[in-house]
Amino acid sequence: MYLMVQPAETPKAARPPAGDEDNLPQTAPGYADAPGYFDTGELIAVLTTQPLDRTLDYRAPEGGCHLGAFVEVPLGPRKVLGVVWGRGRGDFDLSKVRAVLRVLDVAPMRAEMQEFLTRAADYTLTPMPAMLRLAARAPGLSDPPSMRKVYRLGDATPDRMTDARTRVLEVLRDYGGLAFTLKELSDQAGVTSSVVKGLVKLGAVAEEDTPRDLPFPRLDPGLPAAQLTEDQSRAAAHLAQGLRAGRYGTTLLRGVTGSGKTEVYLEAVAECLRQNRQALVLLPEIALTEEFLRRIGARFGAQPAEWHSGVTMTERRRIWKMVGQGGCQVVVGARSALFLPFRDLGLIVVDEEHDSSYKQEDGVLYNARDMAVLRASICDAQVVLASATPSLESWANAEAGKYARLDLTARFGPAVMPELRAIDMRAETLPSNRWISPSLQSAVLRRIEAGEQSLLFLNRRGYAPVTICRACGHQIACPDCDARMVEHRFLKRLMCHQCGETAPIPEACPSCEVEGKLAVVGPGVERLTEEAQALFPNARVATLSSDLFGSARALKEQIAAIGQGGADIVIGTQLVAKGHNFPNLTLVGVIDADLGLQGSDLRAAERTFQLMRQVAGRAGRAEKPGTALLQTFQPEHPVIRAILSGDEEGFWRAEAREREAAGVPPYGRMAGIVLSSPDPQEAFDAGLALARGDAPIRAIGAQVYGPAPAPIARVRGRHRVRLLVKAPKGAALQGAVARWVAQIRPGPNLRMSVDIDPQSFY
Repeated sequence: MYLMVQPAETPKAARPPAGDEDNLPQTAPGYADAPGYFDTGELIAVLTTQPLDRTLDYRAPEGGCHLGAFVEVPLGPRKVLGVVWGRGRGDFDLSKVRAVLRVLDVAPMRAEMQEFLTRAADYTLTPMPAMLRLAARAPGLSDPPSMRKVYRLGDATPDRMTDARTRVLEVLRDYGGLAFTLKELSDQAGVTSSVVKGLVKLGAVAEEDTPRDLPFPRLDPGLPAAQLTEDQSRAAAHLAQGLRAGRYGTTLLRGVTGSGKTEVYLEAVAECLRQNRQALVLLPEIALTEEFLRRIGARFGAQPAEWHSGVTMTERRRIWKMVGQGGCQVVVGARSALFLPFRDLGLIVVDEEHDSSYKQEDGVLYNARDMAVLRASICDAQVVLASATPSLESWANAEAGKYARLDLTARFGPAVMPELRAIDMRAETLPSNRWISPSLQSAVLRRIEAGEQSLLFLNRRGYAPVTICRACGHQIACPDCDARMVEHRFLKRLMCHQCGETAPIPEACPSCEVEGKLAVVGPGVERLTEEAQALFPNARVATLSSDLFGSARALKEQIAAIGQGGADIVIGTQLVAKGHNFPNLTLVGVIDADLGLQGSDLRAAERTFQLMRQVAGRAGRAEKPGTALLQTFQPEHPVIRAILSGDEEGFWRAEAREREAAGVPPYGRMAGIVLSSPDPQEAFDAGLALARGDAPIRAIGAQVYGPAPAPIARVRGRHRVRLLVKAPKGAALQGAVARWVAQIRPGPNLRMSVDIDPQSFY
C-alpha cells in the first residue's frame, strides 16, 4: 500500500459532546455555545452532492445548526442534500446568500468522517462532492420519523397462482424474510401494487405496521466461543491487546485455507464489542455473507447489519441511520460500507484482503483495503487484513514492519492441506471440443463412487468466449465495444462482458447471412457443465456463476445447498474460490491453470498464484483429505512450480525482487489516465497534449508512457486512450498529476479519469 498514514489526533473541538449527538433536534438546545455550532443567520459553508468545484455559502437556519449537520439547501430551483462543512467564505454579495431550508433528523457527520473524506479525495484526486455521495448513499434521509407499512412472506399459499403472484413470492423468498415497502416489492417483482395487496388478503404476504429505522438487536460478546488452537489463541490475544490499547494499528492475518482465520477475527469483534465500539467486516463477494452471518449469529446471539447491493433500500436507510446513532454494533458488507457514518468505529476487518473486487473501477476509483487503513488511522481503530494469499503490497508492508503479522500455519481440527499435482496436458489425449482430461475424469469418477464432491474450476463465464462464422470468418463482436460477445447458452443470449449489452443468439451470420455456419470457440463454465453432464450422466451437476442467478439470495441458497451435499460436481468461476466451505468436497480440478499467466499485467503472476492456491484450498476442509489437480501446458513455469510446491514465502520474495528491480508497485508508484470520447481523434489529441506537457511529471523524477489506445480501445461507444505514469516510491505523485491533468479542459464529449495505484490496465 502506498498511502503512508500515522495515527492522527482527531480534532475533538469540531464535534458535539460524545453521546448526545444522536438525537439533536433542529434547534439543538444546549449546544449554542459549543465549538462547531452556528447560530441563526451565521454564514456557513455547505458541501453539496452536486458536481461543483467548491462549497457554497448559506445562512444557518432558524435555531442554528452544528458543524457536520446534514441539511437541505436551495440550489437554483432545486432542493439538494448537503453537509455543513465549516464557516462560510463570504466572498460575494452577502445580500444574495440564501438560508438553509432545514436540518435533517440524522446524526451530524463527525469530524473524523470529514477528515477521512477529505484525505481520501486528496489521495484519489476525486472531487469532494463525489466523495460525499459515497458517504450519503442511503435513500430517504430527509424523510421524517414515522410509522410505515412493510411486507414480508406470509404463511398461506394462494389457491390460484399467476406469473405476477409467483414473482412477488419469489422476491420475498430470495431476500430471506427482509421487509419491503409496497413500492419496493412491486418494483422488484415488476408488478402493480394491487397484486401485492391481493396476496395480503389471501395471507400469502404479511402486512405490518412498524416504526422506521429501529435499532438492531444487541450482540452479546460474552456467549461461548469456539475452542481455539494455540496459534489461534495467540493471534486473538494480539488483536485484543491492540483493541484494548485504543489506538491505530494494522495486522496482516495470514493463514492457510481452512486455518480458522474467521474465528480469530471474530474474537477481535467480540473484544471490540466489549469496548462498546463498532466493528465493520468487509467481504469481497455478496455470496460469502450468508454463511458468515450465520456464524456471527451463532457467536453473538443476533444477526449484524448486512450492507451490499442485494439489500433493500428500506434496510439501507435503516443501517445508515442506526450506524450513525450507535444503534448498530456490527456491519458486514461490501467495499462501500467503509463510507457508512460510524459513531465509534473500533475495528475494520478486510477478509480476503488480496481480492481485486476491493478496487472500485468506475466512479470514485479507490481501493477499500487502503482506504480502510486510512479511516482506521483517523479514528484510532484497528485493522485486520485477513488472507491465505496476501497481496504483495500487504506482504511488503509487513516485511517492512509497518504492519504486524500473524501466521496460522495449519488447518483447523483434523483437516490437512490438500495435495497439489499438475496434469501435463501435452501428454493427455483429448477429443476436439473437450477440456476435461482423462486423468481428471478418472479422479472425478472415484470421488462420485466414494460419495464425495468434486469442483471443476474455470475462470471464464458463459458458454464460449468467441462465436465465429465458418463461412466468412466473422467473429460476433459488441456493437459498442472492442470486445467479442460471449455466448451464454443457458440464458439464450450473447453478452458483452465490458458494457453488459445483450442480444439473441443469431441463426445466421450477421456479416454474410449464411445459416448454420456459426461455431463457438473455447470453453466457459456453461460449456464445461455440458461436458460434465455428458461424461458423468448420473452425477448431480451444479454451476456457480454470477450470471445464472437473478438475485444474491438465490446464489446464496445454491451455495448453501451445495454445502449440504446437494451436488456431486460443482462447476464454477472465481466465485467459488472465495471463502466457501464445502465439507464433503475432496477434489478440485483446474481446467486451465495457465489462463491468467498471459498478457502484460504486472500482477499476472501474483493473481494466478493467489487464485490457484485459493481454489485448491476448497478441497479437504473437513476430515477427508483433499487433492487439487491443475491442468497445464506449462508445468515447468515458475508460477506453476511455486503453486505446486507451496513455497509461498519463496514466491513472494522472488516476485518482490522482480517488482523492485522494475520500480513498480509496491516498490514504485503508478497512476493511470484514461481519456475517452465518441471521436477517437479527440481522445488521442488530448493524450498527445498531455504527453507534450509532462513537465510537472518530470519534475518529480517520473515518466509518462503513452498515449496509446487502451487494450480495450472502445467501450460503450467511447474510444479510449491511456497514459501511464511511473514514479519513484517516495515521489509526491498526487500533486504532480493534479497539476499535469489541469492542463486539459475536457469539452462536452471528452472525459478523463485518473486512477492512482491502478489495479487493472484494460
